[in-house]
Amino acid sequence: MPLPPAPSRRAALLAPEAFEVAARPRVSQASANEPVVAPPARAATPAARSGRKADSVASATAAPSTAPLVQVETRSRAPEPAAVPATRPTSTRKARTTGGNSVAAGAAAAPASTRGRKSAPQGPTKLFVLDTNVLLHDPTSLFRFEEHDIFLPMIVLEELDGHKKGMTEVARNGRQASRTLDALAAAQGADIARGLKLDSTGQRAAGGCLYFQTAPLDYSLPTSLPPGKADNQILGVVEALRKLHAPREVVLVSKDINMRVKARALGLTAEDYQNDKTLEDGDLLYAGVLALPPDFWAKSGKNVESWQSGAHTYYRIGGPIVPQLMINQFVYFEAPGEPSLFARVSEIREKTAVLQTLKDYGSAKHAVWGVTTRNREQNYAMNLLMDPEIDFVTLTGTAGTGKTLLALAAGLTQVLDDRRYTEIIMTRATVSVGEDIGFLPGTEEEKMGPWMGALDDNLEFLAKGDGGNAGEWGRAATNELIRSRIKIKSMNFMRGRTFLNKYVIIDEAQNLTPKQMKTLITRAGPGTKIICMGNLAQIDTPYLTEGSSGLTYAVDRFKGWPHSGHITLARGERSRLADFASEVL
Repeated sequence: MPLPPAPSRRAALLAPEAFEVAARPRVSQASANEPVVAPPARAATPAARSGRKADSVASATAAPSTAPLVQVETRSRAPEPAAVPATRPTSTRKARTTGGNSVAAGAAAAPASTRGRKSAPQGPTKLFVLDTNVLLHDPTSLFRFEEHDIFLPMIVLEELDGHKKGMTEVARNGRQASRTLDALAAAQGADIARGLKLDSTGQRAAGGCLYFQTAPLDYSLPTSLPPGKADNQILGVVEALRKLHAPREVVLVSKDINMRVKARALGLTAEDYQNDKTLEDGDLLYAGVLALPPDFWAKSGKNVESWQSGAHTYYRIGGPIVPQLMINQFVYFEAPGEPSLFARVSEIREKTAVLQTLKDYGSAKHAVWGVTTRNREQNYAMNLLMDPEIDFVTLTGTAGTGKTLLALAAGLTQVLDDRRYTEIIMTRATVSVGEDIGFLPGTEEEKMGPWMGALDDNLEFLAKGDGGNAGEWGRAATNELIRSRIKIKSMNFMRGRTFLNKYVIIDEAQNLTPKQMKTLITRAGPGTKIICMGNLAQIDTPYLTEGSSGLTYAVDRFKGWPHSGHITLARGERSRLADFASEVL
């Protein structure tokens, strides 16, 4: 299965020549009873990345860099790989454990490269010790560390075996991780003693080797840490490897916060696994809106080309603002004494961009199912929702900004009035804020009923606004008509389905993982439009953050696609009480 696109910052593979010169002259005899483990018994970093093999093997001890390296027994059947050099780079920069964003530490570290390009070789590779929860969180994490090596303690394999039963996401990930390890061990020419090359199964982004613990390691931990606990055994392995491979950097990678705290208390290097994070900071998320500079008309007014087509006016602009624009991004210009501009980017060429003016859904004559937009961002959202050329819309914003109401109003108009879609399908992540209330009776739609309170609230408002003074019978008929065109579905049964000419609303999308988001979006068939809505400040899933949410993932990956659009709704329109609570609580 292919991996996600290339990372934004990468370190190039280290040349074997960088290790051979420093390693060969500094070899001394080791004691005959020295324990042999992998990778310690075979050196810390194989220099044979490109298939070449060195003539000797060395392993660094815990002594300073001026002390001689320890020579380990070599076998006559094959030459051994070379060890890492005893000297360390002077830079203190760490390699981030994103795999997709790893930068090797080096004294002459080059600036971070752009996405898809490799930077120059920098310093020796590192040895990452993976905790079990990393493999259970992302089974492909083995291939996310680029040129660095990976070490798996034996207790990790034991814990992985204990999580392989069941139908949960964790159990599926455990089975996939086990199959990946089996494929690496069964690859042609694989030798566990020398390390399994991570690119042997076609994962070219991984240039390091995978090592297993093949013998007991000698370590001592404080008496306050029970030796029988799996976490403490992993910490002991990291401590032993650090001493055995000094000055090479050994890093523990774990999703367990307490595990990382204990490791740092023991003086060990520990980092979180961050490859699943789309963004490091939620403030960097694409907002879909860009304010034009105050001097925009003064600098670009003379060179702007404009024309009229239908109800829209188009402006072709140039200048330094063009590289900052994306397709379907909204731009606005507001300044005292200057003509205002509210437009959407409809075309981008090398040095020019075309801006298309918007339809004003804030006026009563352009009301959508009786709903008029109340602020600038809502008008942007309605332009996306009503555009038949936009297949995928993402809406984010705090509570009360009108996400569900706008999506439903646009959907009802296009289903019942315009007949553009056959029906509305609404689903959401069934994640409780508090404790679960247990099993729910009834059919699939009845079981989803308690989760769809937001739908009922908004339908009540829409039915009242559209019916006017039609009376009780008229409102009841309108309600019945609306509900006949809305289907409530559970995400648990989406696999294998294809939606044709449907208007699909995914509510509370911030609680979805990137994998679940992909599963839902790929259900779209011809003529289907999908709207994802959510509030990234209200994530109820314990294992998701703003940076790793499926909604963040979708917003980041779809930005700039000509048939998608995103807008962050900024102002709440629910009530003054809700607005004040959002600010102060």
